[in-house]
Parts: sequence; C-alpha cells; structure tokens
Amino acid sequence: MIRPLCSKIIISYIFAISQFLLAANAWSPADSYVPGTVSCPDDINLVREATSISQNESAWLEKRNKVTSVALKDFLTRATANFSDSSEVLSKLFNDGNSENLPKIAVAVSGGGYRSMLTGAGVLAAMDNRTEGAYEHGLGGLLQSTTYLSGASGGNWLVGTLALNNWTSVQDILNNMQNDDSIWDLSDSIVTPGGINIFKTAKRWDHISNAVESKQNADYNTSLADIWGRALAYNFFPSLNRGGIGLTWSSIRDFPVFQNAEMPFPISVADGRYPGTKVINLNATVFEFNPFEMGSWDPSLNSFANVKYLGTNVSNGVPLERGKCTAGFDNAGFIMGTSSTLFNQFLLRINSTHLPSFITRLARHFLKDLSQDFNDIAVYSPNPFKDTKFLDSDYTTSIVDSDSLFLVDGGEDDENVPVLPLIQKERDVDIIFAVDNSADMRLAWPDGSSLVHTYERQFVKQGQGMSFPYVPDTNTFVNLGLNKKPTFFGCDANNLTDLQYIPPLVVYLPNAEYSFNSNQSAFKLSYSESQRRSMIQNGFEIATRNNFTDDPEFMGCVGCAIIRRKQQALNITLPPECETCFKNYCWNGTLDTTPLPDVEKDVHHSFINVNSFNSSIGQEESLYAGSSASQSSSSSSSSSSSSEIPSATATLEKKAATNSGSHLSGISVKFSAMIMLTLLMFTGAV
Repeated sequence: MIRPLCSKIIISYIFAISQFLLAANAWSPADSYVPGTVSCPDDINLVREATSISQNESAWLEKRNKVTSVALKDFLTRATANFSDSSEVLSKLFNDGNSENLPKIAVAVSGGGYRSMLTGAGVLAAMDNRTEGAYEHGLGGLLQSTTYLSGASGGNWLVGTLALNNWTSVQDILNNMQNDDSIWDLSDSIVTPGGINIFKTAKRWDHISNAVESKQNADYNTSLADIWGRALAYNFFPSLNRGGIGLTWSSIRDFPVFQNAEMPFPISVADGRYPGTKVINLNATVFEFNPFEMGSWDPSLNSFANVKYLGTNVSNGVPLERGKCTAGFDNAGFIMGTSSTLFNQFLLRINSTHLPSFITRLARHFLKDLSQDFNDIAVYSPNPFKDTKFLDSDYTTSIVDSDSLFLVDGGEDDENVPVLPLIQKERDVDIIFAVDNSADMRLAWPDGSSLVHTYERQFVKQGQGMSFPYVPDTNTFVNLGLNKKPTFFGCDANNLTDLQYIPPLVVYLPNAEYSFNSNQSAFKLSYSESQRRSMIQNGFEIATRNNFTDDPEFMGCVGCAIIRRKQQALNITLPPECETCFKNYCWNGTLDTTPLPDVEKDVHHSFINVNSFNSSIGQEESLYAGSSASQSSSSSSSSSSSSEIPSATATLEKKAATNSGSHLSGISVKFSAMIMLTLLMFTGAV
C-alpha cells in the first residue's frame, strides 16, 4: 500500500534533485533543443556490429551484479522461510562467488499512454523498497534486484521519467504531487497546459514551437514527434528550464545513481519504418535506446550507434568531418516522444468531436499533408546507420541506404510489451516481468496479444536466432482468465529445448481492475490528482495480487519463479511450496479457443486468431532482397508445441524512398501549435 508523505522521503527527494542538477554538464552543448558540434577523436567510429552487449554495458553490469546480489538475497530470504541463508538454494546462488549463478531479472512495461505510465508506476512502486508499505504489502526490493527495465510508448514515459530524474521513486512523485513543480502533473491536458488560462497555454506552445523551429533552422529535419516530445517533457521534467530543453538521453550515464549501478539499466523501444512505407508488422526492425547506444539486434540492421553522438553525419560509423561530432540530438523529450502515434491519433480523431466544421476541415487538411510527408514519424537525420555493412546479406538495404532513419511507436508492430531487448541471448536474462497495460479488447483490457506476437516473431525471418516461451492464442488468454491475473510462461526449461536457446521465464502481469477502473483510454490526456493516485494504487495491487489478499503466498511464488532457470541449470532441489506455486501460476498448455463475444473481441489482428491477413499488409516492403509478394493464413487455434506458425508478412519489394518531404516547415510548426490552441477553445482538456 502506498502511504503518505514523511520527512525522510522529503529529504531523499531534495537530495535526488540536487544530484540530478549536478549532472547538467552532460546536457546539450547549446543547453537548448538545437544540437551542437563538439570535438571527438579523429579515429572515432560511432557504430559497431551487434554481436554482443557493448563494453560499456558489460562494465556497468559488473557493478550492478554486486548490488543486485545483496538485494536479491534479501528479497528471497523474505519471500519464504525455506530460502534461508543455510538453504541449498541460496548457498549455490550466492555463496560460491560465481556471478553466473545469480538470477538476472528484467521488467518490461507496455505502451498505452498515461494509462500505462501510471499503472506501470504502481507496479514498480510495489517492487521498490523506497515505497512505504512495499515490505509489508508488496514486493519491496525486487526493483533493486532487477538488472534491466524496458519501456515502450507510455511505458517509456515511465522509465524515462524515473531514470532521467536520477532515479527518483514513485513514492517521491506521489509525495510531491501537490507542489507546483510536480512530476506528472496531469491536471490539465497536454494540449491545454494552462487550463482555463489560455495565455499560459499560448506561452507554452510558443516556447515549444520556437524550440522546434530553432532545430529546423539549424538544418535538421523535424516532425510532429519533435512537437509531441517537447510538450510531454514539461510533465516529466517540470523543475528544469522549459521541461529540460537541453536534457539529453545520454545524460543518464552521468547521473550518480546510474554510475553507481544502484538501479536498473533503462531501455526505450521503438519500431523502424522502412523508407517509403507506412505498414508496420512483425518484420519491422525493432530499435532500442539505452544510456550508451541505440540500434537493433535484428538481422535487418544488426548494428548499434553511440547514442550521445546521434545527429553526426557519418558513413559506416565514421564522421564525414573528422574530429567533429554532433551532440544534443538525443534530446530526452524527443526520444521519449518518438512514440508519437498517440498524439497523431488524437488529432485524427477530430472527426468524431463536436468541433465547428471549419476547424475540422482545416485540421484534416493539415494532417493529410503531414501523412503524405511522413511527418507522423520521428525523423533521425542524418541516419546514424548510413552505409553500415552489418545487416544480413539477404535483407533489403533500404534502411542503411537512406539519408534518414524513421522511427515510430514501439507498439505499432503489436508487440506492445517491449521484451525483445530482454530476450537477447547476449543479455542472459532469466526472468522477465511483463507489465501489460495494452488496450487489446473493446473495453480496453489486455488479452495477451503482445506476447502472442512476440512468440510468433521467432518463426519469421526477422526473428531468426531469438527464442520466446510458448504462449496460447488470445481466445485462450481471455477464456481461461489469464488476462486478469499473473501467469508464468516457460516454467519448465526442459519443454523449450526445441527453441534456439532457453528463453527467460515470463511473469505476465496484465492490467486488471482491483480498486480502480484502470482501463482508461490512451486518449485521456488529463488526470486529476485523485485519479493519478488511484491508477498508481491499482498498479500496486496488480503486482501484489491485491496486497496479497488474493494469495498470501504470492511473494514466495515470485521468489520461486526468479530462481527457476538457475535452479534447473544447477540441479537444485526446490522446496515443496515452489511446486505448488508452479501448479497455480504456470500455464500448462491448456487451450480454449472458443470465439469471444463481440464485447471482448481482440481489436488487433492476431495472426493466430484470424484466417487471413488484412490486405493492407501487402503494402509493406519486403525485408528480403529479391522476394516476391505472398500472403499467409493461420489456423484459428494454436498448440503450444506443434502449430505451424505462418509468415507474418506479405511481401512486396519497393524502391526505398529518400528523405525528401520529411521536413516540417516553420509555417507547419506554428500551424500545428495553432491547431492545438484552436482545439482547446472548443474542447478544453481532453
């Protein structure tokens, strides 16, 4: 349970902010939204092949392992009496000095706008030993035991907010919620940040448009993602000048908490869009941003670039102007706003609003132009992967040939829970807590679609070399109630030997109603203080099975799940209660593919649940050089072990488009702000 403010937490909050401000020297060299030129070594190469984790990440992990070892031992000891210091389990995991025996934990938070940000915040609060009540009623210490934390879209807003505020806690945010500089002050819509004060709103949007124009005037391509990211940043970094206008993603490296490896390694996920195309599916290239790098493990790119020097004009990683690099392009708000789809979809929904016709006509015309110019995407130009040679030979070179890189919301491929960076064999993760706040169903609850699509991905060419546990179809998820309570997938490694490698065990934590109706629309852009607190509290209850009232043994079951992979690898005998836990929470392969009633139907296109692909998929550019158009179908049900998984893409080779038309003009920047201001006059807070 999340409890009220105390003086100890106030002190910790002040300290965190002071440390945060000390790191300001790592911001944009111009302390503005405009990237700047900095010196760099003449022989620097900014791109590497994705054959392993980076040397920087590896060095960081050495420090992190020492922290998680202490925290995890404490957590497991509290989880159940049978995990005592003298037990065989803890002895083999912690006492032989072999860090490879230490279970490696990851948490992934899905997209879903503020719904996911707030619900996910509650889940993390339940795992955080800094949350009051987390020891008594939660999983306190689990976050401190976690190595990786990934987020997509709204989940990325959560991860970025915490990491870029020097790992402040959700408890601190709650305690500061009534202050003027409160993080996540969502009382007024992002569209109308001044509320009834239209002059405050106009000033905010003038600042935003001026910032984006300045970047544009410096000859950088801009898009709606720049506007969206700048607007969002005021909610994430309210104590900083203009919402951290000069704050960069790579600044995380310089924050004391990160340098000391005191908290998890943050990862943001986005999807790539092939030049000249608009359709996203399982063969999309999935990108990650971490404090050191951005890039993709996928064979369609297989490269990572130094995130600090994004914006540098390169060829195969080498700056075209030796000794000079660009810094500040990795603006924190821009990377967190790369998931720009939500904003665009809101504007596109104006047809269903009660606005005067002249406004809707004006906005539709504006948005049509944006769509034609591909301005509904985040533009990373110059392309950091221009001319790289690491992609698989039978993949199209359209990404590396393009002058610009185009990124979109990390959930557009329907893999809304960002687990792909966490299942890479090179990271050796043992367990993933998959926090799913997707609105898959008509009533905006998750139905497991994200896990289904990630499972399917390993059977298409883009997923070669990856492994993910067996999961059922979405009908089964709903019919068996797996979308309303925690479920473990991949419990028995012996049943996964036909995969490329043994993947992590997945603990699925779906959004469900406990104390609050948390299925809020992703288009809900304002929350009262009481609503924010209620959403976060409900997330706490999701993580703890309603403060352990639904299952007093759930914390012990979490402990059993954490050590499961290492227990099997080391041939450790588990206590009897673990077997009971696995019986209660592990999916045992049971299927119920009965079609769902209309009110519960999946609003996405799960390849397992439909008989044929939507014809629009045929618009997607093929990933494979020289491939021909094709279309696959799938059965309406799936077996965990024997189903034939269809190809996820219908292929049509297209000539890659150039980056022309992806530039948002100065008039368009001002016009976009004008559209928003006009909308607010008639709609108020969204």
